[in-house]
Amino acid sequence: MTDKFRAIRVSKAESGQTAELVELSLGDLMEGDVTVAVEYSTVNYKDGLALTGKAPVVRTWPLIPGIDFAGTVEASTHANFKPGDHVVLNGYGVGESHNGGYAQKARVKGDWLVKRPGGISSAHAMAIGTAGYTAMLCVLALEHGGVTPDKGDILVTGAAGGVGSVAIALLAKLGYRVIASTGRASEADYLKGLGAADIIDRNELSGPAKALGKERWAGVVDAVGSNTLANAISMTRYGGTVAACGLAQGMDLPGSVAPFILRGVTLAGIDSVQAPMAKRVEAWSRLAKDLDMKKLDAMTTRIALKDVLDIGPKILAGQVRGRVVVDVNA
Repeated sequence: MTDKFRAIRVSKAESGQTAELVELSLGDLMEGDVTVAVEYSTVNYKDGLALTGKAPVVRTWPLIPGIDFAGTVEASTHANFKPGDHVVLNGYGVGESHNGGYAQKARVKGDWLVKRPGGISSAHAMAIGTAGYTAMLCVLALEHGGVTPDKGDILVTGAAGGVGSVAIALLAKLGYRVIASTGRASEADYLKGLGAADIIDRNELSGPAKALGKERWAGVVDAVGSNTLANAISMTRYGGTVAACGLAQGMDLPGSVAPFILRGVTLAGIDSVQAPMAKRVEAWSRLAKDLDMKKLDAMTTRIALKDVLDIGPKILAGQVRGRVVVDVNA
């Protein structure tokens, strides 16, 4: 095990937040009972916030961002893990209050780790990342709500983003008919390639919502929030389920209780950070079975560790399509 490694680190100064590529040693890592040689990480919307300081995501300074990583255990005193085990981490405050995945080494609590399923490579695990894992949690919520493919269409908002892209691929493979909402008309062919049947302009959903709109879909995967979520709920069919997992448009929900009490609509909140381990394992098991890896490859771009510094602002500006894999050793 080598002591030195490269990492992206954010620091706080009087002039504001800075992010730079640095060389660190194992002594710079935080406490944990498992040390991992990181192979890949990824870039999620929350990572963009952490890298740029546009929202108070980072709560410990200085810090290595990156809420996801995949790699191989190098050392462990945790009963469930031994050197050589292939592992994945999503959430648990990593990349926010605990050093994260934008580094060649990580030290974390073994209770935060999931053993990477067979059939998913380390690179594919990070092409999935928190965004794809969250998309799977949304699909599980739709299934739990009884929203089967025969019940009607599924709306996916923020469709060209990470959550949306994986959600479309998953839902299409499972037999659902998907309506993709996007502000990027140029991505229509990309979204249809993932399995979307129809494309609608996000402007149809971004204005003030009616208390009840025309029933258009049986379920929703929403990564946008605010008016978009309110509109999506107002147009959900009787007995439908709306899985809410994001806030790209805003944290508010300017809607009505009417869809809940007149149509029996369920609003399912999706948390990826503190989700119970059993649910995490189920989600990763389903991803290994239900996600078309060729479609995953089609939505994925690969970058080197140093390139992370440039991509934070781009993902916040909606300029990143699909998923981004970070090769921390490149």
